Amino acid sequence: MKILASILLISFLALPEWLTDFSAAQQAAQKDHKFILISFSGSDWCGPCIKMKQEVYGSADFETLAEKKLVLVRADFPRSKKNQLPKEQIKLNEALADKYNPAGKFPFTVLTDENGTIVKTWDGYAFGSQETFMKELTDVVNR
Repeated sequence: MKILASILLISFLALPEWLTDFSAAQQAAQKDHKFILISFSGSDWCGPCIKMKQEVYGSADFETLAEKKLVLVRADFPRSKKNQLPKEQIKLNEALADKYNPAGKFPFTVLTDENGTIVKTWDGYAFGSQETFMKELTDVVNR
């Protein structure tokens, strides 16, 4: 039983971290020469956003790729009062959306280089499967 608990704890600790501050993400990306993946989501109202988080970002393949090649940023825009973010976080998310998601699309995924220059975007969950998204993402970050 202790072995199983240790394995689960190690697995949990190995999950890639999602940052909420793009400046901190950019510093980390520059330090480690990684891409920055920004996920614009409505975590408590956007069905495709929830599906994306579960099926793509929660997959072992994504976690492995993220650990090696990505710094992750989540810009969440919840609607429910109980899920509201602190005012400072709302300001950070709105500024990030002004720059990278001015049309306000959800879900919307942006891949930038370490300097914040857009490399690729994905609009919605139209790709429909983690395999398609992972292939496109892997192709871009491994060029």
